[in-house]
Amino acid sequence: MKNSLLVILTFVLSLLTEYAIGQSSTYKSEFGFRSDNDAYLAYGQDRYYTNGLFITFRHATDQRKLNKTVNKLIWEAEAGQKMYNPQSGYIPDVKFVDRPFAAYLYAGGSLNWHYNSENALKVSLQAGTIGPSALGQDAQTLLHDIAGFYTIEGWETQVKDEFGLNAKIQFDKFLHRSKSNTVDFSVNTFANIGNTFSGIGTGILFRAGIINPFYNSAISNSRLSNNSASKVAEEKESFFYAKPVLQYVAYDATTEGGLFTDDKGPITFDVKPLVFSQQLGYMFSKNRFTADFSLIFKSREIKSEAKAHQYGSIALYYKFNSED
Repeated sequence: MKNSLLVILTFVLSLLTEYAIGQSSTYKSEFGFRSDNDAYLAYGQDRYYTNGLFITFRHATDQRKLNKTVNKLIWEAEAGQKMYNPQSGYIPDVKFVDRPFAAYLYAGGSLNWHYNSENALKVSLQAGTIGPSALGQDAQTLLHDIAGFYTIEGWETQVKDEFGLNAKIQFDKFLHRSKSNTVDFSVNTFANIGNTFSGIGTGILFRAGIINPFYNSAISNSRLSNNSASKVAEEKESFFYAKPVLQYVAYDATTEGGLFTDDKGPITFDVKPLVFSQQLGYMFSKNRFTADFSLIFKSREIKSEAKAHQYGSIALYYKFNSED
């Protein structure tokens, strides 16, 4: 819980700094992190997708060089790690393993086209690994030692190593915005293609509050500008959002083991092909800072005794490289 308090403290200090400075500007670049953890829900659970940490850098390209239909082109570089447990991080007996111990460590990049129509296209490519080389046991042991949590046991049964190459294509379609410009809807569709994660999904994004167009919004990571002909609609964004998603999972190597590996690990399970998730969150963005907190609830993902699960997500981003 120490990291939770630190993140919340950082968020509060960031907002205070923003109000104290009170300046408004536009920025070309952004750097930040996102942390996922089921401990943020204070349920006392530590299971399934138990922790994720992601570091991201974004930069807006020169908008004068884009064609008339494209408002922004933003490129992004990211490195991250996802960790998965059975029903607990302490499994003294394999009979209690209802989901394999696993981790996914990767680095990747993406291109994000934001259109004047408020539609968006994102193409991503990641290279990474599952298995012991993903350092899941080391990372979770370190986290538990720092936070004073229980002793980790059971990682010797994790899935085996396999290098992964994974691509993702995502298209967001703007649907409708209210006359008051405080409520809107969009449809999100995506496809994962790779030997670690494969599948397709679609969902609806709902926002309510002080919102910008999708080509200039925190929800689409597009509050960056580089020689833009248009101005930001609102200096500040503050809104709640909901995002229900239905996904068809074709393959998940963190559950089923490496796709091209004969020895997948001592314990693996098939995935449930249809998974429903619901994300509920709040975003705040002003000047240099963006903060995001959300709760994610997912249906059962595995053909085992594993239950549905949920976790929290906290993100903080800092913009720099001013256009002024």
